Amino acid sequence: MALRSGRNVTVAVLFFAVLGGLGLGFARFAPNETKITELAPGVFFRKAQTEPTFTGCNQGWVIFKDYVLVIDANFPGQAEIVIKEIRKHTDKPIKYVFDTHYHGDHADGNQQYTKIGATAVASERAKAEFETKGIRGFESSQKSKPDEYGKLEYATPGLYFHHKLVLDDGTQRVELLYLGHGHTVGDAVAWLPKHGILFTGDACVNGAFNYTGDGNTESWISILTQMEELPVKIVAPGHGELSDKELLAQQKKYFVELRGAIGKLVEKGRTLDQIKEELDLPFYKEWAGVDVKTRVENIEHVHKELTAK
Repeated sequence: MALRSGRNVTVAVLFFAVLGGLGLGFARFAPNETKITELAPGVFFRKAQTEPTFTGCNQGWVIFKDYVLVIDANFPGQAEIVIKEIRKHTDKPIKYVFDTHYHGDHADGNQQYTKIGATAVASERAKAEFETKGIRGFESSQKSKPDEYGKLEYATPGLYFHHKLVLDDGTQRVELLYLGHGHTVGDAVAWLPKHGILFTGDACVNGAFNYTGDGNTESWISILTQMEELPVKIVAPGHGELSDKELLAQQKKYFVELRGAIGKLVEKGRTLDQIKEELDLPFYKEWAGVDVKTRVENIEHVHKELTAK
């Protein structure tokens, strides 16, 4: 079901009620499709295409009385597309773009927003990442994607917050929350308590999208537990399809069981290569659509975490 630029919130509610009844087995991925859904009045979610061309992260935007908040800037080209999409719904100025973390598919498009007057916002724990790995990644993309990046300048956030930043004008309320080191050191999420909607960035994804290279899977589990404590109705993940609160549990289950299974094999004296061959998490293929063994980077990272001295 595609609710393209939908304004029929009743339909959206019914849609998620059906999904909730089906549990996590409902996930039917449409990797070749970009889809926009209005989750609540003035609250939009854009699910990004991932195949055959990866177009970056999922995004969102919230229309307040006098301005717009964008959730995740994406790549520069995608940012331009999203700005045009927002203009189909409102002419209010885009005041803020919130980067859930520093990765290029979430933040490299900041300059498309700042040049029209917006302020890029992120957790202060992400500041060092933006100023080091973020800029290096951007410069690398300028070389590999000259048609999209060209001579663009990298735009770091102009506003950092400690643990919480609230935007509330009486009609919309968005709480930007830093919960700890998960997918990156500076991960933050956008929580809309009036609607029960949680934009998670890559702290929670729906499918085989987890990258752990900047992560800490032990504290990542704790972050997901904190999210579960919120009265969440709709989860808007960093990648993959929309879901309900059960997705948080599924994402957490992956890290809990991955750490547990690798830990047991380490205790048995298995080498990393042997672990890659023997590891088996049947539920993961049902959820993500691929065998857990294919997530080599995740296996190597968790093994390193568990065997570090």
